[in-house]
Amino acid sequence: MAAAPLLPTHRRYVNGVPVPQRQTLRMSEKFMVLLIVAAFLFVLVGAMFFLPEFREKVVGPGEPGDIFRPQPPASPPVEGLKFHQHDFDPVENVARDVVDSPKSRGKQELEIEQEKVLQEARQVLNKFGDDDVKNDIKQDKAKLQLQREEEEKRKQEEKNKELLEVNRVDTGAVGVSGGEPTDQDTKMKRDKIKEMMKFAWDNYVQYAWGQNELKPISKRGHSASIFGNSAMGATIVDGLDTLYLMGLMDEYKKGRDWIATNLKMEATADISVFEVTIRFVGGLLAAFAMTGDQMFKDKAVMIADKLLPAFNTPTGIPWALVNTKRGNGRNWGWASGGSSLLAEYGTLHLEFAYLTELTGNSVYLDKVKRVREVISELDKPDGLYPIYINPKTGKWGQNHASLGAMGDSFYEYLLKSWIMSGKIDNNARRMYDQAMTAIDKMMVQKSASGLTYVGDYKNKRVEKKMDHLSCFSGGMFMLGVEGAPEELKNRYKELGTEITNTCHESYIRSATRLGPEAFRFEGNVEAMSIRQNEKYYILRPEVIESYFYMWRFTKDPKYRDWGWDAAQALEKYCRTPGGFTGIRDVYNPNPAQDDVQQSFFLAETLKYLYLLFSEDTLLPLDSWVFNTEAHPLPVKTSLGAKDSHANDRR
Repeated sequence: MAAAPLLPTHRRYVNGVPVPQRQTLRMSEKFMVLLIVAAFLFVLVGAMFFLPEFREKVVGPGEPGDIFRPQPPASPPVEGLKFHQHDFDPVENVARDVVDSPKSRGKQELEIEQEKVLQEARQVLNKFGDDDVKNDIKQDKAKLQLQREEEEKRKQEEKNKELLEVNRVDTGAVGVSGGEPTDQDTKMKRDKIKEMMKFAWDNYVQYAWGQNELKPISKRGHSASIFGNSAMGATIVDGLDTLYLMGLMDEYKKGRDWIATNLKMEATADISVFEVTIRFVGGLLAAFAMTGDQMFKDKAVMIADKLLPAFNTPTGIPWALVNTKRGNGRNWGWASGGSSLLAEYGTLHLEFAYLTELTGNSVYLDKVKRVREVISELDKPDGLYPIYINPKTGKWGQNHASLGAMGDSFYEYLLKSWIMSGKIDNNARRMYDQAMTAIDKMMVQKSASGLTYVGDYKNKRVEKKMDHLSCFSGGMFMLGVEGAPEELKNRYKELGTEITNTCHESYIRSATRLGPEAFRFEGNVEAMSIRQNEKYYILRPEVIESYFYMWRFTKDPKYRDWGWDAAQALEKYCRTPGGFTGIRDVYNPNPAQDDVQQSFFLAETLKYLYLLFSEDTLLPLDSWVFNTEAHPLPVKTSLGAKDSHANDRR
């Protein structure tokens, strides 16, 4: 039997009599309820219609509804990239590609689908690893950056080509190309030197481009303290005229463009006034003289102006070092009593005189003329020029004279200033002949076997040692024969011949047939090193330089033979897969290597070898004079002409 239902407790009573209840709503109440429900449904449907998921749906081309969403502009893929330029999130890309389908979906369906795709993408990433994807992205960015840089480089090259054509002037340069020998053997040797130059240059380009020098074994850049702390492209500037002479025009153009866009000389540390002058200013001036490209002249002026503060001393004798940012100078800490060095302050004349000739600005020539005036008026002990001088007081330092380190190129520039002036700078010529007479009397020596050498003069005693650097003097003496007093001409020829022979002996008495940094004449030892710290060879040019001059003036074939012997030794002991290096002991048949390809190897050593096997029409000596870094500068009759009468009166 079923239980009786319970009555609701909220039934209404009136006077104890229950009141009947309505089972339905009134008509007005039904209408209000219907109105409320309709409004709710309208809002709900409208809200769903305007949800982003619906508005962001993609429709096929030409389908109605494509006005719902403006399509993003197409971004074509960059060649070689895995992703588009604007796509660097692979998870987001995969999800978007699936979700952006041509059919609209409901919100819940889209969320489920998106979550599914994201989950699959994460699984793919987990499978291959986040690092792989990140590496791919980095590679793509790097490729994109490389393409942008190449495009900028291409535009700059076009600009430089236009600049080269617009700013080229006729310098009247003669003998800057050609010179090919007639006999095949000599041509073969010259071609080999050209190959060595290209090999040295190509490795520098590959491993040290823009740096000062190359470490061919380590295959990276190298810089010595003389260049400060900046990568100034010393090898580019130093080797450029050699490339041009050899007809390596692609390589020359690459170097030229780097100089045009990158050479600014903005070192924050101190730089050597001497080294920057002979390598950079000299190299740029030679390039201008040979090509007529105004850019080279402008760069030379820019650098020379940065060096001018070094001359701000009480005497006008320049400091050895200058800071191009602060504009102040100083001398080497190891120099005697803070002295300036003869070979440094006395080896600026050619470059600064030519700058005045080109620009019409007398400041450059005035600076170096002042230096010459100061030292020409000083008393010379035993007729010699000590290598130390105080730039504040103008007094000599230690009584030490040398035709090698710290003295050498001063004498060279006296002679070459006379040649460059059109042989009218009589003061320079007189100072040179007087100095050579004193050196011959006080410093030239004969060994027991008859070898002639030039030793350093210290406190009235001659050291029985000759520097490799002094070996340039064989060529200098021969170059100075013309124009010398009659009583000195034959003696200059003898000294040139004998000193060059002695330096050749220092080469062939070593196991490598390359010469040491210094060699002695003591006891039974002649033209050989005794001390370990003198046995190294750093690709120096001085011996080959003398071979070149002796060949030009005598045409004795032995000088070409000697030069070829040195070239073969360079190939055997100094060539590495990454360039040319110096060696630490020329007497060791298996020498350790120093891992430096000096910039002067390209500027001097290889240039003099190439000229040795060329005809005299290439850089004829009556039209060109070499600075001490072997950069050819033109002989100008106007240089020094204004001072010729004043020079005669001294």
